[in-house]
Amino acid sequence: MQQAIKNYLSKHGFERFLPKAALFDMDGVLYDSMPNHAVAWHDSMETFGIHMTAYDAYATEGARGIDTIRKMVKEQKGEDISLEKAQEMYDLKTKFFHEMKEPDIMPGVRELMQKMHERGMLIGVVTGSGQRPLINRLLNDFHEFVDESRLVTAYDVRRGKPYPDPYLMGLEKAGNLQPWEGMVIENAPLGVRAGVAARIFTVAVNSGPLPDSALTDEGADLIFSNMTDFLKVFSTL
Repeated sequence: MQQAIKNYLSKHGFERFLPKAALFDMDGVLYDSMPNHAVAWHDSMETFGIHMTAYDAYATEGARGIDTIRKMVKEQKGEDISLEKAQEMYDLKTKFFHEMKEPDIMPGVRELMQKMHERGMLIGVVTGSGQRPLINRLLNDFHEFVDESRLVTAYDVRRGKPYPDPYLMGLEKAGNLQPWEGMVIENAPLGVRAGVAARIFTVAVNSGPLPDSALTDEGADLIFSNMTDFLKVFSTL
């Protein structure tokens, strides 16, 4: 990890790396929820004549749902649908998702947050979701570490991931921090691209079926196969 930090500093021309806040993505990072999302995306979009595979769901994860839908409709039907229509389609996807079994918390996440908390780091969450039931569960499950003041959702920014805006807002909500004072933990290519674009040290945890190259090619500073492996490395720092 020390070499990765040196590479990060050199890449951005920063003099030091002093993380004061960790900014976690939610789906696929805090919760093992992506398999459910993949099914909900496929089944809901099929009703509108849009084909969306599990691979598509993982590859576009992190972006705002309405942005993903508008992109898929444009690619497959050549239509520019309104935000209202995209929201209607996303509402059906949300309905399908919430009819499924609640996903488990990712192993190692709570222990990692505890380690970070002990070192004085703040915990923020930056998600492309805006679903209130998910947000409420998040605030309940991680209430010792996360509060709503350090939460960035799809409805807090005009441009979602892969733009840097959500993570820049995450830094702002954590106390107007500089990029070298933050750390991003992501599992999705678009999320990694957003963290890197914000010039924040970005850790990728490949919890899905995509190849590691899908994350490293976006500029991830470190990559792990699961959160427990990242916890082991973080604990040695």
